[in-house]
Amino acid sequence: MIKKLRPLMFVGTGSDVGKSIVVTGICRLLKQKGYAPAPFKAQNMSLNSYVTKNGLEIGRAQAVQAEAAEIDCTTEMNPVLLKPSGKNKSQVILHGKPIGDQTARSYFLGNNKQHLFDEVKKAFDSLNTQYSPIVLEGAGSISELNLKHRDIVNMRMAEYADASVYLIADIDRGGVFASVYGSIALLDEEERKLIKGIIINKFRGDLSLFEDGKKLLEKLTNVPVLGVIPYAKDIYIEEEDSLGLDGKNKKLSEGKINIAVILLPFVSNFTDFNRLEKDERVHLFYTRSAEDLKKADIIIIPGSKNTIADMQFLRSSKLAQEILLAHDQNKKIVGICGGFQMLGLSISDPNNVENDIRTIPGLGIIPANTVLASEKTTKQCEFTFKDIDTICSGYEIHMGITDFNEQLPLNFIEQKSEGYIKNNCWGTYIHGIFDNSIIVDDLLSGFHIDTRNVEFDYQAYKEENYNKLAQHLEKNLNIESILKNLTY
Repeated sequence: MIKKLRPLMFVGTGSDVGKSIVVTGICRLLKQKGYAPAPFKAQNMSLNSYVTKNGLEIGRAQAVQAEAAEIDCTTEMNPVLLKPSGKNKSQVILHGKPIGDQTARSYFLGNNKQHLFDEVKKAFDSLNTQYSPIVLEGAGSISELNLKHRDIVNMRMAEYADASVYLIADIDRGGVFASVYGSIALLDEEERKLIKGIIINKFRGDLSLFEDGKKLLEKLTNVPVLGVIPYAKDIYIEEEDSLGLDGKNKKLSEGKINIAVILLPFVSNFTDFNRLEKDERVHLFYTRSAEDLKKADIIIIPGSKNTIADMQFLRSSKLAQEILLAHDQNKKIVGICGGFQMLGLSISDPNNVENDIRTIPGLGIIPANTVLASEKTTKQCEFTFKDIDTICSGYEIHMGITDFNEQLPLNFIEQKSEGYIKNNCWGTYIHGIFDNSIIVDDLLSGFHIDTRNVEFDYQAYKEENYNKLAQHLEKNLNIESILKNLTY
């Protein structure tokens, strides 16, 4: 029987201060110390999602955190997921299934939040019976006063969970004293009582130079500073959302296989290419430049949350013309999910699932037509690739149904054909396809690159980095104080 411990919650002075990565490291650290942790984020907004074993959709960050905790991810870890699908509009995923689209105004200012909060509390209660401690993550800033009374993810959730709360601030962006002091000062008295510590993240330089800063913050807030975490470029953890794209490569490189991923306005699941980025044979970069596509060795059209809008973007930006020219030159072209749909003859949306436009021509490379359906396909899968017998794994998340005039299958899932391949062009609905080394090796074949002794175990690499992150946090945080607050 699991001993019940007080939940931990990591909140922020703003977005992108490092909450997700700290929660990931804490989950691994607690697991190493013999606890049974599980991550929880009441509401996530991200186009990077993942599919649970029972075919339900959650934010990718919580799947990563669950992996760090060495447990399977479930929808209880992220009961509400918002997937931006248009201007000020998002698809709302509840308990792993879409329940409709809402504008930002109607979602954040509407009357439905009490219902969602009730569902969030049910998810937390269920998770709290299975694991201990629960490690909660907030979203954005804890002091958005205009939205606070409708909050379901920050201090309202902390109060319900009776969590020990730790406030994370990003010193790299500047203004750390004002952001920490202001965030705490704007809380209600009962909320302030929950704050057990302050964590300064992304520090560059000599840690001793901030000793006086710690004392000043403690005096200002009457809350202990439990650590200063140095900026660590050598620790790799998957990015939560599109903010992570800012740090991606944007230019070509000499001496490697240059893979251009088209940076669509509604790009989703760009984590599909993390494994490729780590391959020493590859230089992978993101681009919206037609000139870059001319020089790239391989072109990838990634997934999209609004396929029709992104297809329009390809045409208006002249990227479509360059893709077709590359195809004529027999250059390798790959489409994943929405990118796969764009390779076809047409994309239709008769029920306005993603767009007000009913139909649009695709690139016409693949003899297939896609209709966006009201029901979303979400499932993990095992498959074989081309004529290779090795069993590969991935997952599907798509609204589209694609019919072929003539199918030349790329994959087989339970003996059923999937995807399409002809010459150097192929497309698939399978996300995570490049996490399989044999598929990476196949993609990179035929180039004048030395491929001898190239072995890369992506799963082992991720495990190594979870451990490095846990060690990094243990070295730079007062973990004993955090552990002490686990007891009621």
